[in-house]
Amino acid sequence: MDKVSEKRLVGQPILKQILDLVPRALFDRLVLEHHSDRYYKAFDSWTQFITLLFGILSRCDSTTEIASGMQALHGKLNYLGLHASPAKSTIGDGLRNRSEDFFRSLYFELIDYFSLVFSVSRVDKIPFDHFYAFDSTTISLQPFFRYNERRRAQSQG
Repeated sequence: MDKVSEKRLVGQPILKQILDLVPRALFDRLVLEHHSDRYYKAFDSWTQFITLLFGILSRCDSTTEIASGMQALHGKLNYLGLHASPAKSTIGDGLRNRSEDFFRSLYFELIDYFSLVFSVSRVDKIPFDHFYAFDSTTISLQPFFRYNERRRAQSQG
C-alpha cells in the first residue's frame, strides 16, 4: 500500500467557515475596482485576506508569528485553497505596499451585504461609516505589582 502524504481535516475548520461567508463575487469585484492585484503574482488579495484572518483568529502579534503558524500548518492549508504558506517577507510587502482602501471598501461592502441580519439595536440614522473598530485589549497589572514587591523585599533584605 502506498502511503498517503496529503493531510485531510475532518469537517470544516472555523477559518474556512468564516471565509465561506464572504461572497467571492463581491470580493473579486472590489479587487477589479481597486486594482489591488496589479503588481502581485503569488500573494493576491484573497491570499492576503486569508493570511490576515489567520493572524487575527490565531491572536498573532507579528508577521513572524503569522508566517510561522501558517508554515506549521503547511499540509493543512489546502482546505483554504492555498498551495503554500506565504513567506514573512511576502506578508510584509503586501501589508506595506497594498493600499488599505481595498480592505476598507470590503469592510463597508460586507456591512451592507449583511445589514439584514445585523442587530437593530444600534443607534438609528447613524451610518456605519461613522463607526470605527479599535483595540480594547486589557492588560493585567498583577504581574507588575508582584515584581515590584519582590524587588522591594530584595532591596530591604
